[in-house]
Amino acid sequence: FFFSWASMMKSTFWWPRRSVALLMSVLIVFRRHVKGFAQTPRAVPKHTGILPSGQTTLRWKESRQPQLAPRPRLIGYEHSLPVRPLTSSALLSAVSVSAGSDSEATGGTDDQIENRIAAKGDQIRQLKADGISKEDLAPHVEELLALKALANPDEESKRNALKKTGGEDKVKRAGQKVGGGEASESEIRQARLDKVTAMVEAGQNPYAYSFNPTHTAVELKCIYEGKLEGGEEDENADVSVAGRVMTRRVFGKLAFFTLLDESGTIQLQLDKKRLGAAFKDLKAWTDSGDIIGVRGTIRRTDKGELSVYCTEWKMLTKSALPLPDKFHGLTDISKRYRQRHLDLIVNSDVRDTFRKRALMTSALRQQLNDLGFLEIETPVLHNEPGGAEAKPFETYHNSMGMDLTLRIATELHLKRLIVGGFHKVYELGRIFRNEGISTRHNPEFTSVELYQAYSDYNDMMELTEDLICGMCQGVHDSLHVQYGEHDISLEKPWRRITMHDIVKEQMPEFDFAALDPSDPASIEAAKMAASARGVPKVESLGTVGEVLNACFEELCEPTLIQPTFVIDYPVEVSPLAKPHRTKPGLTERFELFATGREIANSFSELTDPIDQRERFEAQAAKKAAGDEEACGVDEDFLLALEQGMPPTGGLGIGIDRVIMLLTNSASIRDVIAFPLLKKEE
Repeated sequence: FFFSWASMMKSTFWWPRRSVALLMSVLIVFRRHVKGFAQTPRAVPKHTGILPSGQTTLRWKESRQPQLAPRPRLIGYEHSLPVRPLTSSALLSAVSVSAGSDSEATGGTDDQIENRIAAKGDQIRQLKADGISKEDLAPHVEELLALKALANPDEESKRNALKKTGGEDKVKRAGQKVGGGEASESEIRQARLDKVTAMVEAGQNPYAYSFNPTHTAVELKCIYEGKLEGGEEDENADVSVAGRVMTRRVFGKLAFFTLLDESGTIQLQLDKKRLGAAFKDLKAWTDSGDIIGVRGTIRRTDKGELSVYCTEWKMLTKSALPLPDKFHGLTDISKRYRQRHLDLIVNSDVRDTFRKRALMTSALRQQLNDLGFLEIETPVLHNEPGGAEAKPFETYHNSMGMDLTLRIATELHLKRLIVGGFHKVYELGRIFRNEGISTRHNPEFTSVELYQAYSDYNDMMELTEDLICGMCQGVHDSLHVQYGEHDISLEKPWRRITMHDIVKEQMPEFDFAALDPSDPASIEAAKMAASARGVPKVESLGTVGEVLNACFEELCEPTLIQPTFVIDYPVEVSPLAKPHRTKPGLTERFELFATGREIANSFSELTDPIDQRERFEAQAAKKAAGDEEACGVDEDFLLALEQGMPPTGGLGIGIDRVIMLLTNSASIRDVIAFPLLKKEE
C-alpha cells in the first residue's frame, strides 16, 4: 500500500489516485475488523443476569446512538420479559452459532436457524437412543432451547391488538405462567378467552358456522396406505379435514398438530411458507382442544408419518378449557362418568365401545325387522306397574290428578298388541326401576321385549341364540369373545339345564324335586338345607319354589360363565309364565346366563285370564304385606286377556348386559353413555 501510494505521489496526477487508494485501504481494514457487524440504530439486547429461579432475562431498549448490533435480528419489547430457563453459556453459544458464517453474519435466515434446530433435535434423539446420561444431555437441551428462543417470530402486531383489552401480558402460553410455574385452570381459561377477544378484534370469528371436510382421518390413511415415500408429496391432492387439536408442536416457522375426528387421528403439517401471514395467527390463537378445519395436499414426512400439508386453516371452535394432561390422561372413574364428553375425547377405547353399541343395536333391529317383527312404542307412564317384580319410580300428573309410575317393563302393553291382531311385535327402549346400583344394575337401562304369536319358550331359545350371535357378528369376526380372563364361546347350541338339576349339582346331598310343595315339612326341610349351605334370608320364604330359586341365585348363578339356558322355573317366581305342560308346580320359563349374570328372560306366555287374575291377586297380597317389588292387579290387561290371546312366546333381553359381554366391559356404567350418579357435594 505504501509503495503504491509513494509512486502515485510522484505522478503528475497524484491527487485523484491518492483519494481512490486511501478509500480502498479504509474499506479493507474496516472489513477485517468489524466483519459481521453493521452500524445501524437498532434494538440491542442487554443481558441482565440470571434470576434466582434460574431464568435468564433480556432487557430491550432502543439505542439513541448508532451502535454495533449483531446482525441476527431480535426485536423485543419495552420491558423485561422472562424467557425459557437458560444458562448464559447456552444463550451465547446459540448466538455465536447463528452468526458463525459470512451468510449468517449478514443477518442469518430463519430457515438456517430452523435447520439447526432440526439438526440439534435429531442429535438429542440419537443421544437418548445411545443411552446418554441426563447430566451429559443437559447442555445439548439448553442449546436447543436457546436456538428456539432465537427463532421466535415477531409478536408485536398481536400485542398491539391486545393492548385494547388490558395489556400485553394477557396472551400467555396456556398452562404456563409468565415468570414460570404451572397456571391454574382458571388462569388457562382466561388466557384462552383473551385469545377469543383478540380474534374478534382482528375480525375473525372464533366460533364458525360450518365447514365442509372432504375426508376423514381414516379415509385418508386408507387411500394412501402403501403410497408416498418419506418426504414425498401428492401435489395434486386437495383435501379438507376438521377435528380437535390433540397435540400441538411449534418450531419457529414450522408446526405439527395431531387432529382427532370421529374416525381417528391424522397429523397436520403447517409452515409459514405455505400459510403466509396466517401462520402467525395459527401460533398466536390455537391451543390443544381447539376445533379447526384445514385444507391442503397430502405429504409423508421424512419419518414416514402421513400428513395433511396445509395451505389454509380456519378456527371452527375455540376451546376455553384445556384437555387432561397427556401423560396421565383422564383416570378418575367418577370424573369419567360425570364428564363423559371429556372421556370420549381422550379415550379412544370408550369411543369404540359406544360405536360398537350403536352397531349392535342396529344389527338387532335389522334382524327383527327382517324376521317380520314390528317395532311399536308403548307408554312410559303407567297407572299400574306390571310386567316384572321391581320397585317403580313414582310421579304425579298435575292436570289429570293422577298418581303414575315409570314403566318397569313393556310386557303388558305389547301383549295387548298381540291380542289386537299383530303376530310379531317388539320394542327396544328404556326401562326404569327404583332399585340399588351396582356394576350390573342401573336405575334406567335398555331392554328389548318381543312377542310372537303361535310360538313357545323353545322357539324363543333358538331366537335368542340367533339374535345375540347376530349382534356379536356385527362388531366381531368370530363367535368367540374375551371377557376378563374367560374365553366366551357363542357357538350354537348353548347349554340347557333345569333349575332343579343345576341346584342339585351344587347341593348333591339334597333333592328339591323329591319334595311335596304343599307339605309344610318339605318347606322346613328346604330352608334347613339352604341355611346349611349359607344361603341368606331363607327364613322369611314361604314356599319350596322360593327356597329353590334362592339357592340357585346364591350358589349357581355366579358359576355360569359360558352361555347357559336355565329352564323350568317355580310358579311362585314366574307370575306371567304358562304352567309347565308336564311338570306340576313349574312354568315354561327360561333365563339366559353368561359371565355369571342374567342376560335374557323368556316365557311361554300365560293366556288363561282366570289363572292370570289369581296370580295378580297373589302378587297384590304380597304388595299389601310390604313387598315393594310385587305388582298389583292390572285390570286393563286382564280385560284384554279375556278377549283372547293366541299361544305366544315372549322374550326380554338386557341390551346393556349383552354389550358388556361383547365389549369386555366390567361395569354397566361403562356401556351407558350417561349413567345416573350421586350429586357431587
